[in-house]
Amino acid sequence: MDHVKVGRLGPFPRVSKPVFLTSAILILAFIIFGAFFNELASEVFGQAKAFVSMRFGWFFILVVNLTLVMSIYLIFSRYGDIRLGHQNETPEYNIVSWIGMLFSAGIGIGLLYWGTAEPLYHFMAPPLGEPESIAAAKQAMNISFLHYGLHVWAIYGMVALSLAYFHYRRGLPLAIRSTLYPLLGKKIYGPMGHIVDTLAVFGTMFGVVTTLGLGVLQINSGLESLFGIPNNITVQIILIAFITMLAGLSLLMGLDKGIKRLSDINIFFTIVLLSFVIILGPTQFIFNSFFENIGNYLHQVIPLGLWTESYEGEANWQSSWTVFYWAWWISWSPFVGVFVARISRGRTIREFILGVLLIPITILFLWFTAFGGSAVHMELMAAVDPNMVSPGLVEAVKADTGSAIFKLMESYPFTAALNGLIVVMIVLWFVTSSDSASFVIDMLTSGGDTNPPKIQRLFWAGTEGVIAAVLLAAGGLGALQAASIVSGFPFAVVIVIMMYSLLRGLSRDRLILYRNQQRFITEESAEHNSANEFRDEELLTGPPSLKPTDE
Repeated sequence: MDHVKVGRLGPFPRVSKPVFLTSAILILAFIIFGAFFNELASEVFGQAKAFVSMRFGWFFILVVNLTLVMSIYLIFSRYGDIRLGHQNETPEYNIVSWIGMLFSAGIGIGLLYWGTAEPLYHFMAPPLGEPESIAAAKQAMNISFLHYGLHVWAIYGMVALSLAYFHYRRGLPLAIRSTLYPLLGKKIYGPMGHIVDTLAVFGTMFGVVTTLGLGVLQINSGLESLFGIPNNITVQIILIAFITMLAGLSLLMGLDKGIKRLSDINIFFTIVLLSFVIILGPTQFIFNSFFENIGNYLHQVIPLGLWTESYEGEANWQSSWTVFYWAWWISWSPFVGVFVARISRGRTIREFILGVLLIPITILFLWFTAFGGSAVHMELMAAVDPNMVSPGLVEAVKADTGSAIFKLMESYPFTAALNGLIVVMIVLWFVTSSDSASFVIDMLTSGGDTNPPKIQRLFWAGTEGVIAAVLLAAGGLGALQAASIVSGFPFAVVIVIMMYSLLRGLSRDRLILYRNQQRFITEESAEHNSANEFRDEELLTGPPSLKPTDE
């Protein structure tokens, strides 16, 4: 019988030994190298980032555009009415709950870090055109929307759809290896499957660690603003240790009492903060520019999405921004993909893709307009009005990117309370991101087990904290970006193969549905129906022998 082989390994009661051991050894080697050869590690990380981003930046751009094209194709294709589950099944969650969970997947530390800082940065140093001009302001919003818009959610959507389809429709484990079943067949339970899941673990680990590192940098900036606590690596490592301990406590409380409760609290805080900024800020400008920004983005999404700096000579702006973002989101995609797949049973493919593409970006675009757009607007107004004093937001970004949102809050009442709330939100996102990522990594290293043991989750949560500390010590933001780009590259290849595999699976699925419809129309004999019934059911749900079991 073929299955994902799992068993005990030391204190860990349920692991797929090839995936767990390979992932753990590679990550341990990375930690040792970064911790004991700090200067060499910083140099190697920088060179690796430069090589991958400069030589293969075009490949990242190709992959993310392919995911968007395929998403649009599936919306309008004959596959759109296929359900993620039995064809007559209803959605597991109602539309309001599903939207709420998609919202929680779309907000995180990265949004708090870059939501104000990124538009300001592109405004003061645009890749094209004159800095700190109206054209630069529009370009800044276009680029920010690009980095958090349709391309991002197309990546997440393709990975999530592939996982959900092969799990709910074919009965295969909720693991990345299952998405390659039409190409590999039962070989997904052998070395090829182990390699694919290991790449997913590696990518998820460093994608999440990048986010955690950014979160700690910003928490340190907030504490410096509030209490004058020094902004240095020692404080940041202490913060990582403290928050990783909180993440461990949350894991011990379980999904419902831990991760879910903290996520609900943070979503509430997010809505409160966003509403406060809109109501007490330049409200009319926010709503006016929100719609204009969307129009500008849609007008520029194709040229911006395919821009490779090919006519700018040796320019490397994209390696620090767009290519970094694409690699970062690709690294995150196994984590987000598993989460979105788990909440989407019973939805049609068309409904799934429309929801994943459109719901999160609407919220994200409003956030960027309210925070980043307002910050740029303040700087523009100060430049043309001699009676208005500049709020100093551009200078804050130049000095410390993570401090931008705290500096913006100085233009609002209750500054200290707002900055305190932002610090709490970053801590909570840190904890829930670490918890959720540990859960997903543990699923991947335990053969797709949807409820892996807590001791294993604690191991991975602790590992994330250690790697975040090592990366910050070995080069700060540059090392974090390098880790994302390098770890995202191999999984970008997996995504291309995954999309082809999904099309193969959908084509076969659609053929079965057509044959079943023809069977009813022509009223074939009961004997003929009986002869084909088992084969059709096997194609739709997967043979029983392919479902993972314990040894």
